[in-house]
Amino acid sequence: MTREIQFPTLYQTAPHPCPYIVENTAVNLILDPHYSVDRSLYGRLLQHGFRRNGGLYYRPFCNDCSACISVRVPVAEFVPDRSQRRALRRNADLTSTLTDARFSDEHFRLYLRYQAVRHSGDSMDDPDPEKYRRFLVDSEVDTAFLEIRQGPRLLAVSIIDRVDDALSAIYTFFDPDEPRRGLGTFAVLEQVRIAREAGLDWVYLGYWIAESRKMAYKSRFRPLQRFNPVTARWEYHHDERQGTDALPLR
Repeated sequence: MTREIQFPTLYQTAPHPCPYIVENTAVNLILDPHYSVDRSLYGRLLQHGFRRNGGLYYRPFCNDCSACISVRVPVAEFVPDRSQRRALRRNADLTSTLTDARFSDEHFRLYLRYQAVRHSGDSMDDPDPEKYRRFLVDSEVDTAFLEIRQGPRLLAVSIIDRVDDALSAIYTFFDPDEPRRGLGTFAVLEQVRIAREAGLDWVYLGYWIAESRKMAYKSRFRPLQRFNPVTARWEYHHDERQGTDALPLR
């Protein structure tokens, strides 16, 4: 008897205001919210340019815009540039610890301070702890929090998903009073280090948009690969080296 292979159902959302480019309208392709996502499927979704937001797995599917580009760092090939090496030196006094995904008052206070400075007045600047839980804490996959501290003082938190061959950087928030440290860059460098020590191949950085100044730091992690949704291949972002195929979703 042949075992039938079940493929996840994908839906197209209604048009809605783009969260990245103000004048644009966005459409997403989303996985059936009732579909159970295991570690293997989640890895395939990442390979196909999908992203997780709480319990939602999505990929931009806009007809007239392709600005959102899924990017990842090939861990074995990555070498920090001069500015990234400076970030490592500036933060040499910090310690990083992986913890289980959980709600913490300490984390939430830092999150609110970060949002008030970096995203004041937009949908992210919301003091509702339940929205924070749904966004970052609640997860059906293997999720960890990376705490970055100076002694006992919490300076940054990165939410990271783990699959068989990669880490996926979900979100990072940090102390807005420490701009010289480059904590966002340091957090990514720590994720690359953790992935390398674990023998993983990739660190997924989510979406990069050329027009977004807040996302400019992602393009400085080189080499960087970008997902081409037309060919379903990962291509090197800054040079002509051959890309890699995404595996089928199943």
